[in-house]
Amino acid sequence: MIKSIEWCGDHVRIIDQTCLPSQLVYREIRSTEEMAEAIRSLRIRGAPLIGVSAAYGVALADRNGESVEKAIHLLSSTRPTAVNLFKSLERMGRVWSEGKGSQPSRLLEEAFAIQREDEDLCQKIGEFGETLLKNRATVLTHCNTGFLATAGWGTALGVIYAARSKGKEVKVYVSETRPLLQGSRLTAWELKESGISVILLSDGSAGALLKKGEVDLVIVGADRIARNGDTANKVGTYPLSLLAREHRVPFYVAAPSTTFDPTLKSGDEIPIEERSGEEIGEILGKRVAPPGVEAYNPAFDITPARNITAIITDQGILHPPYEKPISNLQMTNSK
Repeated sequence: MIKSIEWCGDHVRIIDQTCLPSQLVYREIRSTEEMAEAIRSLRIRGAPLIGVSAAYGVALADRNGESVEKAIHLLSSTRPTAVNLFKSLERMGRVWSEGKGSQPSRLLEEAFAIQREDEDLCQKIGEFGETLLKNRATVLTHCNTGFLATAGWGTALGVIYAARSKGKEVKVYVSETRPLLQGSRLTAWELKESGISVILLSDGSAGALLKKGEVDLVIVGADRIARNGDTANKVGTYPLSLLAREHRVPFYVAAPSTTFDPTLKSGDEIPIEERSGEEIGEILGKRVAPPGVEAYNPAFDITPARNITAIITDQGILHPPYEKPISNLQMTNSK
């Protein structure tokens, strides 16, 4: 499987996701500033991968003789919704404080550990989740949740890859994911590269597809999950959950324990990133709206727990009501 991120001796090599699907471009990240830019510009994206990348960003600062504290502050300002980012930075800061700044190798070792753990968490999510898929299942997914969004084989897409590894045939419908087209640019590319049957649809077509009875289940990822099970994910997930509920199609969220935030009572407390309106006014650099038109561009929306059939985690499948099973999770990145 293609690696989205790798440590290469004195730098980090990433896939520049803004170049897909037309080109598979690898970029070398040699400083914290370059890592922060890559996260902010979505060259790197996906909550688990952002967490791993931020850990390497801190390690690069120490390796380059720069302030670790400033590196953590800079990286923490890149994306506000993905809780993996803050958990990884907290963990790197704790290692730095315990070492009193005298053991730079420990930071890199911790970044390696965070990456290995994410790979393991993805594997376990897939193993639990694939039991929900019958042979020849048809899945609908939204945004990108595979090896481009994690250090492993993914969360929601990891479930599909795990089913495939068990010999099951799976067909996947992928919504385009406006405004940045992560579904059409990234997920469709991933699945095609992996030899999995994929059909692309516009975001507005999901309702018609579900009404026809063409979908067995919906699986999406998450960027942050509150204590009650309310889930922040790519904008468009909430209306998809409503459509699934209306048509009695199971709606699953697949996420590692690192994506849960039990400090937040509900989704009302999850910070939602708002991005530039230019992302709506343009498509791949081509202007599609009149200049000067205002735009509302939240990167995420909140799916209430009542719309979620179950949450697939690295520690098993959680069923509603979610507060107790979420409180019982062992939070890996809290070590």
